[in-house]
Amino acid sequence: MANATEHAADKYYVPHESPWPIYGSATLFVFMIGLCGWLNEWYGPWVFATGVVMLIALFVGWFAVVINEHQRGMYNMQVDKSFRMGMMWFIFSEVMFFAAFFGALFYARQLSVPWIGGEGVKIFNKLLLFQDYTATWPTNGPAALGPRDDGSFETIPAFGLPAINTAILLLSGVTITIAHHALKEGNRKILNIFLAATFLLGFLFVGLQAEEYIHAYTELGLTLSTGIYGSTFFMLTGFHGVHVTLGAIMLLVIWFRTMKGHFTPQRHFGFEAVAWYWHFVDVVWLGLFVFVYWV
Repeated sequence: MANATEHAADKYYVPHESPWPIYGSATLFVFMIGLCGWLNEWYGPWVFATGVVMLIALFVGWFAVVINEHQRGMYNMQVDKSFRMGMMWFIFSEVMFFAAFFGALFYARQLSVPWIGGEGVKIFNKLLLFQDYTATWPTNGPAALGPRDDGSFETIPAFGLPAINTAILLLSGVTITIAHHALKEGNRKILNIFLAATFLLGFLFVGLQAEEYIHAYTELGLTLSTGIYGSTFFMLTGFHGVHVTLGAIMLLVIWFRTMKGHFTPQRHFGFEAVAWYWHFVDVVWLGLFVFVYWV
């Protein structure tokens, strides 16, 4: 241990030869081939399921190696700084990911729908193509798409489950902040309690969102195929739900690590990285609540 610590203090740690990168490439190949096959109704589900299992094994195996290296004291402060920069760039890429989807919502709502309705230079759309189309939002488009015969659908009120889920995520932002301060102060009991509360709130959010989706599909006529509103609604809220699920799983892993005594008040990047990610998820949801449900 002393030799490893001394080595970490003097040199920037360069990982040894590892099978995980090539295994990860093969995993992503199988995963994407299975997903493409499933979407095109070919051979997909079993191949996709194989890719999911391989992906789980990749995360467990590779992260176990990184955690073990950290616990052996092989990372100096420069490595820690590199990790932080990497996480910052990752979150920035996620910001751009959701910015593209919000851009699609803006384009459809503020530009495409008015144009199809005959506004501006697109007036021939109104005169020749869609004479009976009313350019109002929410819309499923001039073709009245949807599972119902007349294409009708209902939206989900903002001040129902979405408002409850907003309160849940905001509360989880408070609990993760309390846990962070407890870690920096060396209070492991408060750390473990509030970190557990955070991932439990995250899983509760996902459960309520699943209930919301079931209600939308079975009672409101609102599905992914309900025109432009349905596709943008489920695209934005669905991808956010995936991010909440992944974030809650990461928080659960960090909780197991804190229960084992990992992290110190001075060195706890793994915890901070997940906390940054969770705050990012909170902020994105506020945007979704306002522009998808409320406005």
